Amino acid sequence: MFLTISTSGTAASPATDLGFLLHKHPDSAQTFTTSHGIAHVFYPEADAERCTAALLLEVDAVALVRRGKGRGRGGAPDAALAQYVNDRPYAASSLLAVAIGNVFSSAVRGVCRARPEAPARPMPLRIEVPALPARGGPGLVRDLFEPLGWRVTAEPVALDTEFPEWGDSRYVALVLESEALTLSEALRHLYVLLPVLDDAKHYWVSAEEVDKLLRAGEGWLSGHPEQKLITSRYLSRRWSLTRQAMERLELVRLAETDDSEVEEIDNAVEEETETEQKPTPLAVLRRETIIDALKRSGAARVLDLGCGQGQLVQELLKDPSFTEIVGVDVSMRALTIASRRLKLDRMGERQAARVRLLQGSLAYTDQRLKGYDAAVLSEVIEHLDLPRLPALEYAVFGAARPRRVLVTTPNVEYNVRWDSLPAGHTRHGDHRFEWTRAEFRSWARRVAELHGYQVAFTPVGPDDPEVGPPTQMAVFEKSTATAGVEKEAKAA
Repeated sequence: MFLTISTSGTAASPATDLGFLLHKHPDSAQTFTTSHGIAHVFYPEADAERCTAALLLEVDAVALVRRGKGRGRGGAPDAALAQYVNDRPYAASSLLAVAIGNVFSSAVRGVCRARPEAPARPMPLRIEVPALPARGGPGLVRDLFEPLGWRVTAEPVALDTEFPEWGDSRYVALVLESEALTLSEALRHLYVLLPVLDDAKHYWVSAEEVDKLLRAGEGWLSGHPEQKLITSRYLSRRWSLTRQAMERLELVRLAETDDSEVEEIDNAVEEETETEQKPTPLAVLRRETIIDALKRSGAARVLDLGCGQGQLVQELLKDPSFTEIVGVDVSMRALTIASRRLKLDRMGERQAARVRLLQGSLAYTDQRLKGYDAAVLSEVIEHLDLPRLPALEYAVFGAARPRRVLVTTPNVEYNVRWDSLPAGHTRHGDHRFEWTRAEFRSWARRVAELHGYQVAFTPVGPDDPEVGPPTQMAVFEKSTATAGVEKEAKAA
């Protein structure tokens, strides 16, 4: 994967000033480690009249697959799990864009301490990318770069020069030339438009990508005629992120038209309204209550039984006091989503050692779940048919036997406070039952007595004086006598 940036100069303004702007000295070759390979920066030519900086990215195709490239909606479409041989080491893509952002980070930002005035000065530039994937062909390449002030040459690359009848590939040899742009502008154009033309990214696209796009697109994206296509492709066609980016770009455009700041345009809501406290969602309150109870108990090794899409696991990982977190769910689809949410394929080794996701049914005993400080059943029991509930009770309280068990479930009495919930309906279509406070406490006390636990109850959410809280939580803890007997049996 290869890119060159060339400029010309004079004795008064030598071309080797490019080295100052890139923060890479022309007399030495430098090597940088990236997440998917090694980047090399060197200068094939460097004198007062002409200077060329080359960026060569050696991609480790095996590491690319092992890091999960191609999995999930943000992955590249042409990288199956077994596809260790692909075009990624040779064709410019988001891999090269990320390398540009990392290796030339100061130049992208337009910062040069040695010559502070230089980054703002336009300079003659010639950029060559020998192999650029272009979904949309040479016409789209011109449509993207020409409005930015580039003279564009995009020559299609033949599928095979020995067999011209096979036609052209989806790749072009790109040459960009301009005398009116700064180096920072040029690099930001490449950072955004390389993955746009490839129409793929090698990593999961999250909400952070909106901020990256707007930073790199500052000064040019809001007025670009292909703004919508650029935004949609850069954000991997995730419509919610695309809509968010387009709304923010429209504010930028209006501010530029009105010669004012974005903050002055975005003032439709009065300041008092903006600072009003929004009610915290019940799901957030539930997680906060669970985590607070776990921390007060001193639990370090925690099971999230019925972890679903991993929201609680994600919050537990933020607190280093939880040294081992295991999410268990019967649904592989839910576990796959949880893995994406947690970014397990890109997680550091120390963090990854703290978390596991297991497939398992809570209707059966499981030796893997024994010996933990605490287990959480958050909004789980109401999804089981009542005749199957005793099997879960035994699997958790009788077989796994963690020191503490936290169980949350809806309080059906509170349902009358939900204006949008028709009378007689449960909160979720998959709920097999929803208990009153009395029914939940009766069940919890029976389970505690049967399996040697003590139980206390905690409200989750606003505790209505008439109908109680929206969610009810039972905290089970092994009775002292039971814990002592188990400790002696283990020692024996």
